[in-house]
Amino acid sequence: MLRTDPLQDSLTDPPALHARAMDNLRFIRDTMERAGSFTAVPGWGGVAMGTTVLAAAPLAAVQPTAARWLAIWIAEAVVAVAIATAAVRRKARHGGTPLLAAPARKFALSLSPPLVAGAMLTIVLYQAGLAGRLPGVWLLLYGTGVVAGGAFSVRIVPFMGMCFMLVGALALFGPAGWGNWWMAGGFGALHVVFGLFIARKYGG
Repeated sequence: MLRTDPLQDSLTDPPALHARAMDNLRFIRDTMERAGSFTAVPGWGGVAMGTTVLAAAPLAAVQPTAARWLAIWIAEAVVAVAIATAAVRRKARHGGTPLLAAPARKFALSLSPPLVAGAMLTIVLYQAGLAGRLPGVWLLLYGTGVVAGGAFSVRIVPFMGMCFMLVGALALFGPAGWGNWWMAGGFGALHVVFGLFIARKYGG
């Protein structure tokens, strides 16, 4: 007859119970974190936004005047806002996340001021003949807004914002003629990469 040692069983059970308890605590922590966070950050929407930027960058690069160059990027910004708005609404609807809930309001209020500042600086810098520095300003301020809003969202969002800020800083101190490619690398590639990650890990 096969006999078991009661003492040995008692020594092996606690680690198993401890592992289960840790898994449960991790699940509870993640659930509470998501309950207090804005989770409707769109992954596939980010991919779509990045794709349109990658298409706009070479088109902007061949424009003969600063005014036409700026018009291309303003049109791209309008398209990106429309994509983001539709994607956020779709993800919020599918996930049952109210867009007027506290985390969503805090995210929007944190993201908005840097974007408004960017719009005002666009006018000033363009009139001053410094349009070549706009990509750095746009990327830096957008990243600032994403970092601030990310405090009320999932953990990857603030890191994404810091990456935008880094590219923006490089664009500000780099050659002004590289602006379109900084835009492609920042608003284009970063949106695609982080969008794919968010879509895979956080859904949609």
